[in-house]
Amino acid sequence: MQKITPFLWFDNQAEEAARFYTSIFKNSKIGRTLRYGGEAAKASGRPVGSVLTIEFELEGQKFTALNGGPQFEFNESVSFVVYCETQKEVDYFWEKLTANGGQKSECGWLKDKFGLSWQVTPTVLIEMLHDKDPKKSERVMNAMMQMQKIDISKLKAAYAEE
Repeated sequence: MQKITPFLWFDNQAEEAARFYTSIFKNSKIGRTLRYGGEAAKASGRPVGSVLTIEFELEGQKFTALNGGPQFEFNESVSFVVYCETQKEVDYFWEKLTANGGQKSECGWLKDKFGLSWQVTPTVLIEMLHDKDPKKSERVMNAMMQMQKIDISKLKAAYAEE
C-alpha cells in the first residue's frame, strides 16, 4: 500500500472525476469502489448503494475520491503538477484538463471542471529557472509570467537572449 495517498473530497462527483482523470492519463486505472451502506447512507443523507469512495491511479500515483457532500470545495492552496517533456504533451494536458468547464489561469495553472487545480509544467522550465546564471532564469520567469498555457519555444527564446 502506498504510504501517502491524496484523498479528494467531492460533493457527489467522485466516480465521475475518477473516470475523467483516468481517461486523460495513459497509465491509469480505476481501483476499488466502496458504496454507502444502510447506516452510512442514513447518517450522510446519501442513497444506499451510491459511491462513498473510489480509488484510482494516475501514472503510478494512487488517489482516493470521496463523495462527502457540499461542505468543502477545492481551492488553489493544493494543486497537482503534471510534468511534460514536450509542447505536444503540454497542449494535450492543457486541453483535456480544461475541457467541459475547466478554467485557464496564469503561468501554467488551471482548474478542471471539478475545481481541482493543476499546473501543466514543462520540465525544461524547471531546468531553466534553476540555471546558475540569474539573468537567464529571470528572463525565463518574466516570459512565463506573461503566459497562461506554457509555450516552450518562447521560454527557450527568452533563455537564449543576450
